[in-house]
Amino acid sequence: MKKLIFLYVLLTFTIGYSQILDPVTWSTSVEKISDTEYILVSKATIEEGWHLYAQTVPEDGPIPTTFIYDDSEGAFKILGNTSEEVGHTVDDPVFGMTIKFFEKTATFKQKITVEKEVATIDGFVEFMVCDDTRCLSPTEVELTFSLRGMSEKEAQVISYKSLSKNIPEESGQGLWGIFFIAFLSGLAALLTPCVFPMIPMTVSFFTKQSKTKAAGIKNAVTYGICIIVIYLLLGIAVTGIFGADALNALATNVWFNIFFFLLLVIFAVSFLGAFEIMLPNSWANKVDSQADRGGFIGIFFMALALAIVSFSCTGPIVGTLLVEAASKGGVAPVVGMFGFSLAIALPFALFAAFPGWLNSLPKSGGWLNTVKVFLGFLELALAFKFLSQADLVLQAHLLEREVFLAIWITIFGTLAFYLFGKIQLPHDSPLPHISIGRLSLGLVVLSFTIYMIPGLWGAPLNLISAFPPPLEYSESSYGVGYSRMGTSSVLSVNEGLPDGAHLLAPHDILAFNDYDKGLAYAKKIGKPVMIDFTGWACVNCRKMEQNVWPNPKVLNILKNEVVLISLYVDDKRPLEANEVTESKLRPGKQLKYIGQKWSELQTIRYKANSQPFYVLMDHNEENLLPPVGYMSNPEDYHSWLQTGIESFEK
Repeated sequence: MKKLIFLYVLLTFTIGYSQILDPVTWSTSVEKISDTEYILVSKATIEEGWHLYAQTVPEDGPIPTTFIYDDSEGAFKILGNTSEEVGHTVDDPVFGMTIKFFEKTATFKQKITVEKEVATIDGFVEFMVCDDTRCLSPTEVELTFSLRGMSEKEAQVISYKSLSKNIPEESGQGLWGIFFIAFLSGLAALLTPCVFPMIPMTVSFFTKQSKTKAAGIKNAVTYGICIIVIYLLLGIAVTGIFGADALNALATNVWFNIFFFLLLVIFAVSFLGAFEIMLPNSWANKVDSQADRGGFIGIFFMALALAIVSFSCTGPIVGTLLVEAASKGGVAPVVGMFGFSLAIALPFALFAAFPGWLNSLPKSGGWLNTVKVFLGFLELALAFKFLSQADLVLQAHLLEREVFLAIWITIFGTLAFYLFGKIQLPHDSPLPHISIGRLSLGLVVLSFTIYMIPGLWGAPLNLISAFPPPLEYSESSYGVGYSRMGTSSVLSVNEGLPDGAHLLAPHDILAFNDYDKGLAYAKKIGKPVMIDFTGWACVNCRKMEQNVWPNPKVLNILKNEVVLISLYVDDKRPLEANEVTESKLRPGKQLKYIGQKWSELQTIRYKANSQPFYVLMDHNEENLLPPVGYMSNPEDYHSWLQTGIESFEK
C-alpha cells in the first residue's frame, strides 16, 4: 500500500492536458412572407455555461455578434437591421460592464426582398462567446440560406468545429487521470494518523447502533454515500467558482504559480510536523452533537464530522487536488473529489458492514506519522515545480535546470535518510528497527535520487522529463564539461547561424523564435516550415521535446528536412516599441508581450489555444496537412512529419 503513495506523486506530476472548445452551433432556415419577401433566420445553439453577446455592446467590451449578407449580385435587398431576442442584460464578470448576451439559444432574423431569381443567399456571422472566467477568440462561420423548399427541420447545421477541421481533437484522458490520481490520493489519506484510527471507531458505532446485520450494512452504505456527497459538494462549489472551464492562461500565470508554490510549502511544513492546519473546534463540536441523532441525519453528520476532524491530514491533499483540477477546467474538480471520496468511503463502508475484517488491519502506530511525513516531502518537491513554471514564464533564470534538480535531489535524498531512520521529526515515535515495508520504500526513493544525479551533467532524465526546466534552460545546455555535439546539417561548418536562429540543445536543431525570420530562411533554403506553438510552462511540450523529438527518424527530419519556428505563447518579455500593435481579438487593447503576439497568431489563424501545437506549412503559409497537438508515439509523429514533407515536395 505504501508504494501506492510513491506512485501517487509520480502520476500527479504527469497530468497535463488542454482543450479545444466549440460551444456554439449555428443553423439556418427561411420564413417565406410572400413571393418576394423572406426572413432569413439564424439560430445559435449554445452549450451550458457559455453565453453569446448581442449585436450591440459597450465600447471596450467584447466582440458583438455581427451578420453580413452577400448582396453584391443585386439579387436581393436587406430591409432594416437584423433583429434579435430579448436575451439577458447583466453585469458581466469578465469585462466588468453591463452587457446583453444570450444563453442556451439565440435566434436572429433579417427581412429581405428578392429582386431577381435566386436559390440561395450566402452570408457569415462573426461572434464571440465567453463563460464566467474566459472568452474564446472571435470566430467567423459561413451561413447559407435556401429559398427553395427549406423547412425548419431541414435547416443546414454549420458548427464551429466543422469550420475548424484542421484542429486536432483532444482526448478525454485528462479526466480519467484526475480520477485515478484522486483515488490514489484518497488511499494515501487513509494511511494518515488523522483518518486511519477513525476506522475502528466508526465500526464500533455502527455495531452498537445497528440491531441486525442487514441494518448495519444499510447504515454503512449510507455512511459511505454521505462521505462521497460531502466531497462532491466541495468539488461542485469549486467548479462553480472557476466556471465550466478555467482560464487556459491560469497554468502559465506567474502569480498563480507563486501562490501555489507558497501554499504547497505551507502544506508540506504542516505534514512534516511544524504545525497542524485545523478547522475551528467549534465546527467539530456542533457537527458531533448532531451525529447523535438517529437515522439518515445522524449518519450524514457522522460523515461530516469525519471530514472536519481529519482535515489536518486530508486538507493539504484535497487542496492540492482542487487547485490542480480547477486549473484543468470543466468538471475536473467534481471528478477529482469523486475519486478522492470514493477511496475514503469504500473502506469505511466495507469495514462498517463487515466488522470482522478489522482483524486484518495493521494496528495504529508510528508508521501513520511516517506516511504523513512522506506526503510532506512529496508536497515540498511538487511545490518547486510551480515555482519553476513562474521562473520559466518570466525567463528570470533563477531556477535553471541544474538548480531545480539539485533541490529535488536534496529533498528526495533527505526523504531516503528519513525512511532509513537517520533523521527524526517532532511527532515520530522511537524507531528500534526498520520494517521491511519502510526499507523497501526507502530503497525506491534512494534509487530515484541516484537516477536524478546524472541530470546535473546533462542526462535527459526521461522518467521526469516534463517537470524540470528544459535542457536548454540551464547553465550548461549540453551538460557540464560538454559543448554542442556538432552543427545542424542544414548549415555548413563555416557558414554560421542565420539571423535570428539558434541551435536547440541538446540535439542541435536549428530553430527560430521569430516567425518572419524563420519563414524568410525557409524560403531561402527551399524547405517547409514547422511552427511549434509552445510554452515555457507547458508540460506536454517538454515531454514531446525530450521523449519524442530524440527519436532518430524524427530528429533527422527536424534537423535536416524542415525549418523549425518555436513560438512561446507565455513569453512575458516586452515587445520592442515598434512591434507593439493593437489586438485584433480585443480592439483597443495593445499586444505588449512577445507571448501575446504568438498566442493571438495561433488563436486567429488556427482557432486553437492549446500547446503543443504543430503546423507544417509551405512558403505561401498554407498548411501542408492538418496540424496536430501532443503525440506520445514517435512513429505517429514521424508519419505526420513525413506526410507533410511529401506534400511539400509535390
